[in-house]
Amino acid sequence: MKIGTRSLLFGAHQVLIHPWFTAWAWWRLYGFPWDPRLWVAFLVHDWGYWGKPNMDGPEGERHPLFGAWIMGRLFGSEWRDFCLLHSRFLSKKYGQPYSRLCAADKLAIGLTPWWLYLPLARLSGELAEYMQDAGARTPAGNRGPQVWYRDVQAYCTAWAQVHRDGKRDEWTGTKRDLAMQPEDEF
Repeated sequence: MKIGTRSLLFGAHQVLIHPWFTAWAWWRLYGFPWDPRLWVAFLVHDWGYWGKPNMDGPEGERHPLFGAWIMGRLFGSEWRDFCLLHSRFLSKKYGQPYSRLCAADKLAIGLTPWWLYLPLARLSGELAEYMQDAGARTPAGNRGPQVWYRDVQAYCTAWAQVHRDGKRDEWTGTKRDLAMQPEDEF
């Protein structure tokens, strides 16, 4: 079973857990999500990980396409783009601003406690990919999983708070977002 599928079934993007943290993050950033289309987006935005051999590699970076397709078929192009552009990578690739779902999705990481996230990510195999040194988006260096995840949470929470209103994303670089040493400043 591929890592993307494992993530959705019993990992960090588990389809019955991650959407709730995304909804909670939305509520914290923008108020209660009354629009039912938001709840569909919270549910399907990461479904494109299904069958992906990696989370942050070329295939994993394209994961929003499937959720965007679903949202487009159900609710039109505005909602397709809302889901598609929850990815900072695709937002930059297409020269479009990220959607508000992006900020909520980042804050969801900040809200997910380590005692839930780390066992899920370890069980699915994501943790090893996320923490590897060479080429990882979020290299751990000499940090253990709890310290690494605390730093990821701090970064994602700060990113979501600063960018909640659509501020231009100058944090996400070509090497990608979280590849920072602990002494780096935001």
